[in-house]
Amino acid sequence: MPETITQRCEAKGLRMTGQRRVIARVLEESHDHPDVEELHARAAARDPGISIATVYRTVKLFEEAGILDKLEFGDGRARYEDAERHHHDHLIDLHSGEVIEFVDPEIEALQEKIARKLGYRLKGHRLELYGVPIKKG
Repeated sequence: MPETITQRCEAKGLRMTGQRRVIARVLEESHDHPDVEELHARAAARDPGISIATVYRTVKLFEEAGILDKLEFGDGRARYEDAERHHHDHLIDLHSGEVIEFVDPEIEALQEKIARKLGYRLKGHRLELYGVPIKKG
C-alpha cells in the first residue's frame, strides 16, 4: 500500500487537483486530529484560493475512499486522521479538548479476551476515553 495520503488517493484513481494535493499534504503533516476549520486554515496558508467548501468536499471524498477516518468526540466537531496510521486509542481531555493518543498492551489483550469469551474473533476496535486532569497537590 502506498505510504502517503496523496499516493493512496492516486492509487485509488482519485483526481488530485492542486488544491486537493495541498489538503492531502496538510493532512500528511498533521500530528493532531484537525477539524475542517483547522484544515482550512492550514491549507489556506499555503494556497489562499482554497475555500472551506473545497476542504469539506475533499475530506468527504477522502473519507468515502477509506483514506481518512472521521472521529467524533462528542464536542460537535468532526476531526480527521489518516486511516492508515498505526493502531492507537484516544483519551480526550474534557477541559481542554486535547486528544491524547496511546497504546496499552493490557487493554489490547483484554479486548481480545472479551471477544473470544463471547465467541468472536476481533477484527478491529476503537476505544475513546473521556476524562479530566487529576488535580495535583
